Amino acid sequence: MNVSSIANLAQDDRVSSALYTDPALFEMEMSRIFERSWVWVAHESEIPKAGDFRTAWVGRQPVIVSRDRRGGINVLVNRCRHRGASLCEVPKGNGNGFTCPYHAWSYALDGKLRGIPYPDGYEDVLEKKDFGLQRLRVGVYAGMIFASFNEDIEPLEDFLGGARLWIDRFMKQGAGYPIKVQGEHRFRFRGNWKIQLENTTDGYHFPIVHRSWMASVDAETANMLSFMTDEKAVTHSLGNGHSVMVMVPEHVDLDEDDGTEQLQERFSHVIEELSREFDPDKVRRIVRSMHGAGFNLNLFPNVAMSMSFFRVLRPISVAETEIRHMALGLDGGPETVNRERLRIQEHFQGPFGFGSPDDSEAWDRVQRGVAGGPDMPILVNRGLERERKADNGDRVSHATDETGMREAYAMWKRMMTDAH
Repeated sequence: MNVSSIANLAQDDRVSSALYTDPALFEMEMSRIFERSWVWVAHESEIPKAGDFRTAWVGRQPVIVSRDRRGGINVLVNRCRHRGASLCEVPKGNGNGFTCPYHAWSYALDGKLRGIPYPDGYEDVLEKKDFGLQRLRVGVYAGMIFASFNEDIEPLEDFLGGARLWIDRFMKQGAGYPIKVQGEHRFRFRGNWKIQLENTTDGYHFPIVHRSWMASVDAETANMLSFMTDEKAVTHSLGNGHSVMVMVPEHVDLDEDDGTEQLQERFSHVIEELSREFDPDKVRRIVRSMHGAGFNLNLFPNVAMSMSFFRVLRPISVAETEIRHMALGLDGGPETVNRERLRIQEHFQGPFGFGSPDDSEAWDRVQRGVAGGPDMPILVNRGLERERKADNGDRVSHATDETGMREAYAMWKRMMTDAH
């Protein structure tokens, strides 16, 4: 498929159904997007100590994210340099290094080859310094760890660009404490990865797909997320495929509080417990942050910072995607707060919650539906004529508009047609 034919698949207001269904396009995405871009792999709170590691993926390639004895963060391809066996099969842990189960080649936490059993067979044919694990470039911003196979990639801060402001705002939900990952719910759906990429900044679906959740919560929470007609609920296109959808405008910057917002009655037990230890201003700051930030931030191509959790996607095949919903808490903060945040996470994004089953059913149905009328396009034109340009250059429209999707597909088109 040549560059011009790929370019024609993604227009300003629509994209081809082939983007969800064509295996050849999927293979190109893995090499041209996931192996050339900055891909999110972990949060620093998951590897706080020397020797800590967790396994992850960059596209379809398995990697290990480790913290070495000097405190450095490494991202290593999870493949022995000898005969190709995977080195690590557990999600996370702590150790002195990695040893292949096949022939016991052993590697340090930074990927250096440390030892080879029965080395006499390798005299004059192998130098250990030349056979360390393959290392990826690593970038860290605000505790978010990214990796790339592309040695010539732009600096991470440049790639994040306008999204950095929103990452900084997202982290303010710690109310003075660092953010930490508390746990995760992992599942797969039968659909293309871009269906989920679209979803995080799709405010249009929220009151429809999630009406059962809206009916299950208290009136204050439901009212807080009733943004369909709120003119301050907007989506920003942030460049490089990134976008942010504001759902609770008064919680965009949690450091700003005019004192008029009433704390939710549902948190009265938390307020009572916190009041025994903290002054009223600190209690208010923590409780206002209980639902997280007031927005969903999409970072192209694979991670969303969605109100109070991380949503990470992993492409499995053209029609299968793995999702991780990672609950967040306050590192060193009050346990009563972290417990309450977990209950909120479970209610919406947990395996028995409302949000994940409802979303994944919708995603499955999109994949099934595009098998019909394959020549019909996928429309991403909602709000196109009411987009405006903000003073900082962001394209802005209402939270129910498809501005974020248009931004993601513009980046998709750019990366898929880049000859380098």
